[in-house]
Amino acid sequence: MKENLDFFKIQHNSILPNKGRVLVAEPFLQDSYFKRSVVLLTEHNNEGTLGFVLNNPIEFSVDEIIKDFPAINSLISIGGPVRTDTIHYIHTLGHVIPDCEEIMEQVYWGGNLEAIKAGINEGWIKEYQIRFFVGYSSWHPGQLAREIEENSWLVTNIDRLDVMHGSNIQLWENILKHEDERYQMWTRYPENPGWN
Repeated sequence: MKENLDFFKIQHNSILPNKGRVLVAEPFLQDSYFKRSVVLLTEHNNEGTLGFVLNNPIEFSVDEIIKDFPAINSLISIGGPVRTDTIHYIHTLGHVIPDCEEIMEQVYWGGNLEAIKAGINEGWIKEYQIRFFVGYSSWHPGQLAREIEENSWLVTNIDRLDVMHGSNIQLWENILKHEDERYQMWTRYPENPGWN
């Protein structure tokens, strides 16, 4: 009798990469930026894919990184390995921040930085309404499709609260706990199989 030991292989389904969806790293992906990561996709088209790692927090505030930026105690994470000299943000303020793009219901990417700064200074932007990223993640055309085919990523949906507030390894585990049982098993497997 042959046992099915293929439970780390991702079963491809109807959920395809698109803005507002997430990539959930398979449990053995060892890349320092993407190990057990959850990546929110903000752009996915024929020119490639762009997104931000939600669960790689850093112990800085945005005003320590950007000169003359107002203090706000919002989440800040390493968004990925590309252009780590840049700051990006997502927020729930699309109705008041010009030039932003809706990436999922009530979650927006970018927008006018001066409006963001003014809203923080004037107190009408609260820390839970915006989060920041240092750098970003990107894939060339066809690259993400190949990585998905190689079982590096599970593509799935995420809710707005997890996008705005999920910032550590528990986010990876919590998303998998709502998936098929084969993916729930990932959370019980050690990061390094040699530790067992």
